[in-house]
This record gives sequence, structure tokens and C-alpha cells, in this order.
Amino acid sequence: MRIVFLGSPAFALPTLEALLATRHEVVAVVSQPDRPAGRGHRPTPPPIKVAAQARGLPVLQPADVSDSESVERLLALAPDVIVVCAYGQILRQRLLDVPKRGLLNVHASLLPRFRGAAPVAAAILAGEAVTGVTIMEVVRALDAGPIVAQVEEPITPFDTTGSLEARLARAGARLLAYVLDDWYTGRVQPRLQDDSLVTYAPQIRREEARLDWSLPAVDLWRRVRAFNPWPGAYTLWQGQRLKIHHAHAVAAPSPEPGQTCLHAGLPAIATSQGLLVLDEVQPAGKKSMTGKIFLQGARKWGSE
Repeated sequence: MRIVFLGSPAFALPTLEALLATRHEVVAVVSQPDRPAGRGHRPTPPPIKVAAQARGLPVLQPADVSDSESVERLLALAPDVIVVCAYGQILRQRLLDVPKRGLLNVHASLLPRFRGAAPVAAAILAGEAVTGVTIMEVVRALDAGPIVAQVEEPITPFDTTGSLEARLARAGARLLAYVLDDWYTGRVQPRLQDDSLVTYAPQIRREEARLDWSLPAVDLWRRVRAFNPWPGAYTLWQGQRLKIHHAHAVAAPSPEPGQTCLHAGLPAIATSQGLLVLDEVQPAGKKSMTGKIFLQGARKWGSE
């Protein structure tokens, strides 16, 4: 089987590794173009490009993978299958027609729940106890293709988007390797999604990271977890940004929403329902620290 792989971020690395470990041939890797990153805004390659080049794989980085030039290059590779994992572009029909057997996508949710760009964060924000990975056939509609296979993954109270994505990436890679041959030969028959159960997971926006203290503490706790590592939840304290990396909610009587206070020797902030206790924070211009260490230098905390 000749495979073209489409992927960009670190989430896609386990899937690429799983494909390389099979008896099939990965004939090319397609990744997003290099983007400016870091303080110097230097062009930085996606993790998938770095991994592919280290293994001597041909890498393509078209601005639009569905344009006529890119499609012609992929047709010349004569792929049997295209595997997509967190690639980051909308795929048009001319691309879907390239592989002989079709396209498979590794999506980090239990479809039809959380179609879209940010399914892991969306599951945490919704308070889900379980999420998972879906292997599906790719159609033109967003994440609407028939389901080939699924696997569940529990969401713990300590999970962030970062920690949960890491587990889902590995689970999706294992599932794809397990089901790929049976799907290719027709021994596995995909099933249609139930459109009545569809929910969506739009891209997280940077401006969502500032916490709104008029919300209940439980909702804010979920936001802290969902926005870790990006864009990073924060509040303003003494006119400067205070990043909140880890926190927990307490159902306790609280002062006015947004007022700082103490709870069990830790910094806390009042919400509309309960307290959000800050376990790990990062003041502006400083390194991350525990809530207890933060209090040592925050003498006015709880007295404002």
C-alpha cells in the first residue's frame, strides 16, 4: 500500500510513526508551511516536517494542498491511501479524488461529538468524563465522514488539553495501525454518523484566555485545563497578567466575584459560585511557581 501522510503538529507524530512501522510505504509527507514563531519570529518548521526529514521522507509544504499544482504532484505519487491527522487545511474534492482507495482521518473525539478544530479542549470545557479517537473516511463536509473505528479515553480531573492530547495521539495511532488493512480490503464496513448527535468544537480564540469571574468556579476550572498549554488562562492582578496553569474549584462561600482571598493557605479568587484556588501560577516576567510560593511575594493578596 502506497500512503501519503498529511499532518503538521506534534499530535500527528505517533500516527506517522505507526504508519512507518507497518509493511506499507509512506511515499510522501505533506505538512503546513513553516510559520514564524518565538520571540525572533523566525520561520519554524512543523514537528511533522522535522520528523519526516529525519527519516529521509519526501516533504511537501503547499500553501493550499488542494490547488491544481499540489494535486498533480500527489497524483504522480499514485497513492492508494491518504492518511490525515491534524493537518490544518480544508480538503477540496479534487484532492479527495487522488488516492485509489480513499482518505482516512484520525480525529480526537468520539464523532459525531465535537466536530471541528479543537475537539480536545471542547470535551474538557463541556465537562465530559470520556472522550476518544475516531478513524473516519474523509468527505467534503467537516468531520462528517463514515466512522471506521473508535476507541474511548477517560478524562481525569487533572487532565489538561496538553496531557489529554498526548494520550489521544497515541491511542489514535494504535487504532489506525490496527484497522488500516481491514478497512483497505473491505473487511471493516464504515457506519454513517448520526447527524442528530452532532456537536461542534470551533477553534479556541486567544481572547477567551482571560477568565471571567462572573462564571461559576467549576466552569473556570475547566477553562484553565482546556486552555493549557494554549492560549493559557490568565487574570489581571495589580495591572499585570497573572497566568494560571493549574487550579481547582471549591464549593465555598465567597466574596464578590473577582475578589482575591485565601483558602487552605493557597491564593483563591471568588467567582459567582465558589472559589477558584490557584495551585500553579506565573506572574508577569517570572517563572511558573506554586500558589504557596506566589503568596510569599504577594503580600496584598486577599487584602484588596
